[in-house]
Amino acid sequence: MLMTQHPSRNPQFATTLAHGLELLNCFKLGEPVLGNKEFAERTGLSKATVSRLTYTLAMIGFLRYDNSVRKYRLGSAAVSVGYPFLQGMRIRELARPLMKELADAVRGSVSLGMRDRTQMVYVETSRRHESPAFRPDTGATLPVLASAMGRAWLGRATPAQRDAVLELVRTRDPVQWETWHASLAPALRAFTKRGFAISEGEIKRDIHAVAVPMRTPIDSEIFVFNCGVPRIQLGRHTLVDEIAPKLIHMVERLERELEAQQDVALAGK
Repeated sequence: MLMTQHPSRNPQFATTLAHGLELLNCFKLGEPVLGNKEFAERTGLSKATVSRLTYTLAMIGFLRYDNSVRKYRLGSAAVSVGYPFLQGMRIRELARPLMKELADAVRGSVSLGMRDRTQMVYVETSRRHESPAFRPDTGATLPVLASAMGRAWLGRATPAQRDAVLELVRTRDPVQWETWHASLAPALRAFTKRGFAISEGEIKRDIHAVAVPMRTPIDSEIFVFNCGVPRIQLGRHTLVDEIAPKLIHMVERLERELEAQQDVALAGK
């Protein structure tokens, strides 16, 4: 749900809970351990508050204290919470064979993602290439403004949704905003014209990507498919003229399968 005002201004907002979750969000790819000092620096919370939060999160399994480095790692409870969320996405099961087929055909990676605040997060992925430059996996994130997946999400979103997300990026991720916001307008114009978005090395220099959103939201979420291919495999027009049509076709096949299943379910009622 997109909010028009900062949630902390709502009397229903549980600030302590939000701070605890903010600590969990401090972990990034390549940073499996963090100490209270890093938590405090990244959240702006006081050391005393961070200390109470990390102790509590460790006690309930969301953090695990590593005595060897005297820092925290994510605990098993974090995985347990995410698993039902992923398993509840029927689209992943339906899309998986189609994604593998396309990944094999283009010798690249095909991923399914959705928006998480100022990022796009992969919820399913299939990889054919073994490029060390880009090995996507479930849970990996990409900046919404710079990635093909994020640009496709913004292109499919309503004007109100788009404006709210852009404001969120501007206020909460100023580095992403300053780096990429100027390139967004031409990217959205291209999406409107072609029905897909591209990223040519903005995320990983050696990886180019094309992304296509689904036409209809599922459970109020806009899902986007992304196909990334090592640049060395691409000719001058391969991404736009060859790979993009294949991805569009894959998404259309999936949408037809979803519609067919819905028709069967309705007929059975």
